[in-house]
Amino acid sequence: MMMNVLAVGDVVATNGLDFLKANLPALKREHNVDFCVVNGENAAVLGITPGQAEAVLDAGADVITMGNHTWGRREIIPYMEKNRRILRPANYGSRQPGRGWGIFDSPFGPVAVVDLIGRCNMDYTPGNPFTEVEEILKKLNTKLIFVELHAEATSEKLAMGWMLDGKVSAVWGTHTHVQTADDRVLPKGTGYITDLGMTGPRNSILGIRPDLSIRRFRGEVPQRYEPAQGSCKLEGCLFRIDPQKGLCTKTERILIHD
Repeated sequence: MMMNVLAVGDVVATNGLDFLKANLPALKREHNVDFCVVNGENAAVLGITPGQAEAVLDAGADVITMGNHTWGRREIIPYMEKNRRILRPANYGSRQPGRGWGIFDSPFGPVAVVDLIGRCNMDYTPGNPFTEVEEILKKLNTKLIFVELHAEATSEKLAMGWMLDGKVSAVWGTHTHVQTADDRVLPKGTGYITDLGMTGPRNSILGIRPDLSIRRFRGEVPQRYEPAQGSCKLEGCLFRIDPQKGLCTKTERILIHD
């Protein structure tokens, strides 16, 4: 039997969360999903609240990953310390709250999920994600390993995929909120996509009202970002995994429009 793993792109704002809740259960049934990872770092636009994290898990996520807006809502810190099903980037360092990787149960045995953040054009420079993941892999004793790299640069995400080809089950990117059309199985059997896309307002700039982003690019006085309204979408990628080998046999991009 094959294992179906679903990774869902960044959930943006309340309407993105509502769209996830409305569509994820049926999506999991349709594709017989055995394990689901959802990036939730923008559920509160910047960050995620404990209540929103619970809603993502209740909707069907097995693990929530985060990124550069991990600490956008400080109330998530005590929640993250207690709940092992939400991860922040592992290369943030050991002095940061929470954890960057974990082992989770699945119908096919233990699954490892590693959350990383890139260093190119990000808010600040964390530890090196490439050397960090190499150290983490030394600690893992499972064939089913999934790695997320929350990064701006496509080259950085591609480099991670190629470095880990044959060593992990799948590598996917998040952060740009734009789904890429390059999902594939790499030569040694690792599933890959540069960016999952996002779950949130469809008529937007990365989930935000277009006029607010345009103001910034025009050099006008910036206003606080607000999420766009209207129809939504859910984007992600499905990875079909051979649980005996821990490698990917097929990828399929997911796109649901309101």
